[in-house]
Amino acid sequence: MTTADNIETFMAKLEDGGYEYVRFELPDLHGTARAKTVPVSKAENYARRGLNFYGGILALDTSSMVVPGSGLHEERNYADSKLFPDPVSLTPVPWRERTARVVCDVTFQDDTPIEAAPRRVLARLLDRAAGLGYTVLMGHEFEFFLLDAETKAQFFQGLHIFNVVRNEYLPLVEVLVDQLRAMGIDIITANCEYAGSQYEINFGPGHGLAGADKAYAFKNACKEIAHRHGAIASFMTKPWGDKAGSGCHLHMSLWHRETGANAFLDPGGEAGLSPVARSFIAGQLAHAPAMMALANPTANCYHRLKPHTFAPSNISWGIEDRTALVRVIGAGDETTHIEMRGGGAASNPYLTAAGTLAAGLLGIEQGLELAPEVAGPSESDPALAKLPQGLEEALGGLEADSAMRGVLGEEFVTLFTTVKRFELARFRAHVTDWERDEYLEIH
Repeated sequence: MTTADNIETFMAKLEDGGYEYVRFELPDLHGTARAKTVPVSKAENYARRGLNFYGGILALDTSSMVVPGSGLHEERNYADSKLFPDPVSLTPVPWRERTARVVCDVTFQDDTPIEAAPRRVLARLLDRAAGLGYTVLMGHEFEFFLLDAETKAQFFQGLHIFNVVRNEYLPLVEVLVDQLRAMGIDIITANCEYAGSQYEINFGPGHGLAGADKAYAFKNACKEIAHRHGAIASFMTKPWGDKAGSGCHLHMSLWHRETGANAFLDPGGEAGLSPVARSFIAGQLAHAPAMMALANPTANCYHRLKPHTFAPSNISWGIEDRTALVRVIGAGDETTHIEMRGGGAASNPYLTAAGTLAAGLLGIEQGLELAPEVAGPSESDPALAKLPQGLEEALGGLEADSAMRGVLGEEFVTLFTTVKRFELARFRAHVTDWERDEYLEIH
């Protein structure tokens, strides 16, 4: 909850920055920013008393349709919720004059936190990690397409990863980098990706909520800036069946709260991994089906999880293995961490982090032992269990995993699975072009 002290800090930052407006933003179930913009002169009152916001925002599907049975609409008479700003998350909106933005937490009207809110789910897991003696360092690595807003087509075709001409082909990329840096995101690299008009702009990791807040800000800023320049920044995971998909590779490590040392590192251990790291990875493998529901939250995401696509297709781990679900990077030094490669770019950064952290902490708490790394690329081993083949299977995996449900929270799991099954029902009711092309004439 926002306190009197950090409200004073919040208002001082707004005054010092010369802002006239501030956006109160709520990350929704899909990682999309939902916001109200208020004059700074009104911000203190809202920060203290809460800003009224429709209470069912978190239970809207990807088309903003009201999802019945989710617990936040008709069950509460469609009542309002309240937004409270987290002053630490305050950043400028460089493409709008004298405007700032702040990430908010959401409560019911009686100021009780909505436990199903994605940011709240991750915050609880970070507290759980702290109770075990760890802080969490995380960094989200997104691939995305830049498309013509009018035609929704790629600006260029072909395979161009790291090609210098294509890196610089779209002036919009330079605009994105400049504007993202101006809002405080520490950009470290920018380049074209594998498919035509596909890009990757990477930023540094962050500790705890700050890491997920940065990823949330990055995705929504890219979309907003691109729109202002006649383009679409699309984080849809697999826009075309015959072209590369877009992933979200989540980098994560645990650090000892008392010493500040990397808890994943043991120079004398096998591959430089500590027992903590090995149990953390084992937890991700053991709870992978449930974890995938959060990392791949749309039906479209599962088109990406195929062999020979630099995306994982089975439940696996490996040292520097780009085909594995969990790739170990920097084994043997202070940079040692894991990269969970199974997430689609369409994922909500708070929930990808929550699922990955939940599974890993369960591995530590349960003392799970890590199976040996397989020889050769993981995707080539037929003995390894496959990842869920679709969203329905992944949702079933989440519901069947009582341990994951427990750490994520039953309220959240009910909300998430209800909304996602509502989306799946709409998806299944849609007649596709493929069906018409295949069956219309022959039958």
